[in-house]
Amino acid sequence: MIEVGDLKKGMFIVYDGEIYRVLEASKHFMGRGSGLVRTKLKNVKTGLVREVNFPSGEKVPEAELSFRKAQYLYRDGDHYYFMTLDDYEQYALSEEEIGDARYYMIENMEVDLVFYEGSPIGVELPTTVELTVVETEPSFKGDTVSGGGKPAVLETGLKITVPYFIEVGDKIKVDTRTGEYVGRA
Repeated sequence: MIEVGDLKKGMFIVYDGEIYRVLEASKHFMGRGSGLVRTKLKNVKTGLVREVNFPSGEKVPEAELSFRKAQYLYRDGDHYYFMTLDDYEQYALSEEEIGDARYYMIENMEVDLVFYEGSPIGVELPTTVELTVVETEPSFKGDTVSGGGKPAVLETGLKITVPYFIEVGDKIKVDTRTGEYVGRA
């Protein structure tokens, strides 16, 4: 058990029977009473983010997770197949367990499989990934004067905003935490 006042970004906890990753944790003090710890939690299985306020002094169970390097092999229907790099064992995760990570994964990509009580429950992605632009509007001279960007569709189906100079076929870096364009690959 860990006291909510000690929660830090990146920790994993069990809340309402589900495993969550702590995205944010901040302490807020009331006038006379005890304070609150405001958290933003991301469900490891579904990828949904929720905000939870805990009273100071409350304790929550810390999730005992393990991570193993794996390679994303392929998708078959609504299942994604991975092979661990240490013992070459294969695991299948459903689309629900993968969550939004599916928009950043390409075949043969290296990821971290998240295990809870010996079973895979999700995927941890690298901070940035390189993806190819498959659809976007053509650029015209003078587009950059107005700033901003244009919509683009990437090879995984992810839709993001990219600068005007990006063309179809360009490889770009995308931040997996925010889904935003980072730069050319």
